[in-house]
Amino acid sequence: MDRLHLTDNTGAGGSPRQAVGDSRRLCGMFPAWPRTADDVAGPARLIPLAQRARRAAVAVLLLSLILPAVCRAAEEVSAAAPAGKPWKKHVLHEGTHTVTAVAGDFTGDGRTDVISSSEGKTRLFAAPDWQETVIHADAAHRFIHSEAMDVDGDGDMDYVGARYSPGLIVWFEQPDKPLETTWKARLVDDRVNGIHGLLTGDVDQDGTLDLIATSGQPTGDFPNSLAWLRIPKEPRKAGHWERYIFADRDAPGLSHYLGFGDVNGDGRPDIASAAKGGPQAEPGTGNWFAWWEAPKDPKQTWKKHLLADDQPGATNIHPADVNGDGKTDFVASRGHGRGVIWLEAPDWTIHTIHATLKEPHCLAVADLDGDGDLDAATCGYGDHTAVWFENDGKGKFSTHVLDEDQEAYDIRAVDLNGDDRLDILIAGRGSRNVVWYENPGR
Repeated sequence: MDRLHLTDNTGAGGSPRQAVGDSRRLCGMFPAWPRTADDVAGPARLIPLAQRARRAAVAVLLLSLILPAVCRAAEEVSAAAPAGKPWKKHVLHEGTHTVTAVAGDFTGDGRTDVISSSEGKTRLFAAPDWQETVIHADAAHRFIHSEAMDVDGDGDMDYVGARYSPGLIVWFEQPDKPLETTWKARLVDDRVNGIHGLLTGDVDQDGTLDLIATSGQPTGDFPNSLAWLRIPKEPRKAGHWERYIFADRDAPGLSHYLGFGDVNGDGRPDIASAAKGGPQAEPGTGNWFAWWEAPKDPKQTWKKHLLADDQPGATNIHPADVNGDGKTDFVASRGHGRGVIWLEAPDWTIHTIHATLKEPHCLAVADLDGDGDLDAATCGYGDHTAVWFENDGKGKFSTHVLDEDQEAYDIRAVDLNGDDRLDILIAGRGSRNVVWYENPGR
């Protein structure tokens, strides 16, 4: 793991940084395998030729086994960044299995608050003291994902929660007294099923945010599909939102998260997703990253473009110009497998950001260090490790460890203390908490 390389004290007379230098020199000493036995045997030229040849063969064999591992280790260490300033951990909630948390001004005071969902209770944590208020309680409302958006157009932030299966999406109207009044729940949709991705975006470019959702189960009215939902004209009175299936049964394998942005430069926002595959999926499905090209009329079926189909445990994908060349690339993670990658446009060449991080089930892409390029953050719940990846602006990433004792199912990059720096908000799943990490700046 990269986190092991952030310690400078090895306890054995040398540091990992020194080890990197030594291993690099070792790798550089052998640009090609020795041309002759004498090249390996070195100065021992008085040894009989047959014996020297045998020794040379053994040396070559040992080097062939050892050098690749040493060189790979050197590359991983070189990718690890100096520890830098620590990000302070703030605990908002402890004690319940929490898989989603979202931020927004939910109290109307200009500060960024947090809403989480766990064990059938929707909890509001009001900034700056993070006092907890249960704004809704319903055993049927165990949400796996959530979003914040102004649904009714009244200028304040409402809350949207989604249950996985049987599929259900509801929205909660922010009342006049959000800390004193129960928030009323209203139906968005109850026919999409297997909602493991929920995202906002102006799909039809009418100036109002829409909602995007996966319908990832192979059963139900819209199996193996993706949908976007348009807010009706009178959302308080409507029985449900307008639903459009843009990926019609061509997203099999238990689709997960969603990404939103213009991929091909035609001015229309496209949508990306991923599917984890594995034993829970139908045989031969999943393990892919893909994007769907928006047509002129987004209410019609969209065209699917496969990015990669040998990605065990694929879960998250976000469009982003990673290397600053003006083209839209993708940052992605294998949240039910290992590793974080980015795919370079236009041929979708795969580059490794972190090869071994176990189960990075969440992913945020944003400029975390304020240097003008896009970085990334995740938390590998299999490794209990939260990290952020610093981009050098050209697509080379350095790993910074935030915490080595934290799980996560959901992650957000958002300014939680009003200092104009993006912090990291995590819903902790197995850690049974909601926490945020305060960005210390450069």
